[in-house]
Amino acid sequence: MLETAEKMIEAAGQRLERVVYTEGEIRARVGAMGEQIARHYEDAGDLLVLGLLKGSFVFLADLVREIPLPLHVDFLVASSYGSEKVSSGDVQLLYQSASTLKGRNVLVVEDIIDSGTTVARLMPLLREREPKSLEICALLHKRIVPLEWEPRWVGFDAPRDFLIGYGLDYSEHFRHLPFIASLRD
Repeated sequence: MLETAEKMIEAAGQRLERVVYTEGEIRARVGAMGEQIARHYEDAGDLLVLGLLKGSFVFLADLVREIPLPLHVDFLVASSYGSEKVSSGDVQLLYQSASTLKGRNVLVVEDIIDSGTTVARLMPLLREREPKSLEICALLHKRIVPLEWEPRWVGFDAPRDFLIGYGLDYSEHFRHLPFIASLRD
């Protein structure tokens, strides 16, 4: 798979630097996170898992299968990257969940917290909808400076590299890779 992925990445005009997290490492960490989340919410009642599209869809699908509790899944769409490797800082909410948040335990699932701009813009909007609780679960965390809204669950503290795979993309490419890799500058 790695050789095929390298050829595909080069065909898109990019070069693979290295595999940062293997498929096995990701699977093990997502399983552990699912167990932690299930313990946290086991007596909490109604859990709504909100995935931030598009990047979280692979992680979210694997994560909810590891949470042996009744739950609902919905999605939000926010964008701050476009086709660049650096966040523009301008977060656009393109789709908001129609699910009722009031009185519910809400878990926001993010693929990566990089600059923190998306979380800083999104969480106050969700808080206004009066959930019972509001937490963040992020597969990857790059943020160095603390945010007002820190994730409760983090899969990996990620390197500062530009990462692709397992839902992460570069200009809509490479989301389907089963591992996480970095691209060369």
